[in-house]
Amino acid sequence: MNQDIFATLCQLLEPFNTAKIALKPETDISADLNIDSVSVMDFVMEVEDHFDIEIPLNVLSETRSLADLVKVVEGRLAKV
Repeated sequence: MNQDIFATLCQLLEPFNTAKIALKPETDISADLNIDSVSVMDFVMEVEDHFDIEIPLNVLSETRSLADLVKVVEGRLAKV
C-alpha cells in the first residue's frame, strides 16, 4: 500500500473525522467514522481535486476502507 497516498487521504479526511478516530488502512470510511453520504461525496471531491483524478460512482460504491480507497487512487493515477 502506498503510504504517501494513505497519509494524504488521512489529511483530507481529518475535517470529516469529527469523532477523532485513529485512522488505519482497515478503517471503514462511512461506518467507522459515522459520515453521512453527503460528507463522503465532499471527501471524495477533495480526493479527486487533490490527485487530479476522477473516481467513478460504480468504483466508489465498492470502496469501503481507506486501504480500498488507496488502491482506487493508485489505479486512477496509473491511468493518467
